[in-house]
Amino acid sequence: MKLLNVQRLQTVKDKIMQQKEELADRKRQNLAEFHDIHTELTPFRLDLLMIYAQSIVSDKETAAILIENWAGKMANVLVERELPLNLALEEISYYRDIIGEIILEELDKQVVSIKELYSVISHFNAIIDCAVQYISKSYLNDYEHNIKYAQYAIDELSVPIVRMTETVGILPLVGDLDTKRAQILIENALTKSSEYHLAWLIMDLSAVPIIDTMVADQLFKVIRGLELIGVNVVLSGIRSEIAQTMVGLGIKIDHVKTFASLHQAVAYTNALNTMV
Repeated sequence: MKLLNVQRLQTVKDKIMQQKEELADRKRQNLAEFHDIHTELTPFRLDLLMIYAQSIVSDKETAAILIENWAGKMANVLVERELPLNLALEEISYYRDIIGEIILEELDKQVVSIKELYSVISHFNAIIDCAVQYISKSYLNDYEHNIKYAQYAIDELSVPIVRMTETVGILPLVGDLDTKRAQILIENALTKSSEYHLAWLIMDLSAVPIIDTMVADQLFKVIRGLELIGVNVVLSGIRSEIAQTMVGLGIKIDHVKTFASLHQAVAYTNALNTMV
């Protein structure tokens, strides 16, 4: 539905712009007792009011671009501060009735038909609905990105290499070794071993509950990669039940030195270093 002539709508835009500081402060005061962050959100609130004002005299596509940019910045702040999405939804919807009243008041001074009035109100409501859609999408995207980044950091910390001497490192593995964690293991083992200039890396399996063909395959990939960069691998923590499982599965690691305990593996590598 076609909007009124832009010049006739300019008075609505001007009225919103004149009152934007007052409207923004009213919102801050109403919700300050619930969220301290509302004071810090004042610039975003003012930007939103300016966009609402501009949207009155703009087509839907132009207004949508402005809203999308605002939503991206707002969502980023909320996710960084670990604030809920409803905070932004409150900001967006709060002015629906207030600006609706301004539209009615200003257009009442002009000779407009019910159909023309409806077209303006409908246009403004569509802009608000668009803002809700964009902020929800941006927030969820940013939140998901942060979750994935945090999970990667946790996984990376779960496969740390401890430098015991200048040439010997220990990689204690804890818990199940799934495909994603195995990839991080490979990356960390190769990167840190090269960075530390290690000659030996002890991979301790004491806290790995199960060794199956998949886990063994991942371990072999790590071992082969380390051997290619000149790092000797020693396995420790081979418990009796793990040894029996590996034998039953036909998993052979004849070329890799293994020990039942980390203490034995450390003593072995220290003895070799002393001989060098």
